[in-house]
Amino acid sequence: MSVKIRLQRHGKKGKPFYWIVAADARAKRDGKFLEKLGTYNPTANPAIIDLNLDKAVQWLHNGAQPTDTARAILSYKGALLKHHLDGGVRKGALTQEQADAKLAKWLEEKAGKVDAKKDGLSKKQAEAKAKALKAEKEANEKRLAKAAAAETVEEVAEEVENVADETVAEVTETVENTVEETVAEVTEAPAEEAVAEVAPEVEAAAEEAPAADEASEEAEA
Repeated sequence: MSVKIRLQRHGKKGKPFYWIVAADARAKRDGKFLEKLGTYNPTANPAIIDLNLDKAVQWLHNGAQPTDTARAILSYKGALLKHHLDGGVRKGALTQEQADAKLAKWLEEKAGKVDAKKDGLSKKQAEAKAKALKAEKEANEKRLAKAAAAETVEEVAEEVENVADETVAEVTETVENTVEETVAEVTEAPAEEAVAEVAPEVEAAAEEAPAADEASEEAEA
């Protein structure tokens, strides 16, 4: 029986989650499997891989062939390296202690690279967050400045309107006063002139009246 180490799809739509399994090559991708070796979550950054290293290496020793994706995962977790080192131990090229030391050193270096990647991602996220906060702050300042400018324009417009109303009221009052004075002058002037013209005639008639009365009295005597 030909055995493959491959991924079996699980998880919701749009959020894939895989099992790493050893299965019969003739079985369907998501069908029956011989043994579950671990899990793989590609949605995280970096991806989260949980692998039983000893079981995966044992299946490699038994001739299981990984798919391309599974091979990349096994290489990332050191399973292929351990499989290679175990082959060297069997051939007598190195001792088990030497093989274990080489594997431990490689795993330590790999963990350091993963931690460095995580630190880099955290730094980038912090920078992106700071940039977003700065952009939001600038946008808020612009909105406040715009609101303040609009308020100032409204205040100026109100002040101009008040000044215009006061000016119109003053001009109206001045015009009304001028019209009243002009009407008064036009109404009073002819009467005064007429009185001035008639007064001499009245005075003359008054002076002539006594003289006429005296003449009449003399004629009767």
